[in-house]
Amino acid sequence: MALRSRVGFLALHGGLEPGTAELATDAAAASAASLYAVVQPDDLKWHVPAHQVAPLDAPSLAAFLEHVDVVVSLHGYLRADLRTSVLVGGASRVLALELGRRLRAALPDYEVIDDLEQIPPDLRGVHPSNPVNLTRGGGVQLELPHPVRSIGPFRDASYRRHLSALTTALAGYAASVT
Repeated sequence: MALRSRVGFLALHGGLEPGTAELATDAAAASAASLYAVVQPDDLKWHVPAHQVAPLDAPSLAAFLEHVDVVVSLHGYLRADLRTSVLVGGASRVLALELGRRLRAALPDYEVIDDLEQIPPDLRGVHPSNPVNLTRGGGVQLELPHPVRSIGPFRDASYRRHLSALTTALAGYAASVT
């Protein structure tokens, strides 16, 4: 955890959802934003849904959420029907729409979906207990496919370029919110 600006990046499933903790770390460092990341060891494959991660049970998460006004929570997913879709969820639709606009410009090879009705219900990130929705100013939950995270078979230079563009867009977004 790093408490810096009032904008924070959150990665609750680092290790399990490869690249999310690293992306959160890089975007936070590039924008002087706050960071909270959980990284599971390789031999642990326990996925706790975000809405079941309770700040009361994790004092450092509670401190992070108290410090930041706005949060961007990074998640990964793998679905054949959404192979190149970046899903922009979370309860703060104003923040989500602005981030979606920035991501469309930064990631022209991806479909950026920020209409909740088009996002599968289990990937929307709108549950009121989800940490992304517990800050004063709201939050955005990003669900990222494998290619944009440059993981698995997507590690070549073209996909690393996508990851770099995503990192830059997230850092710029964080800087603009402050």
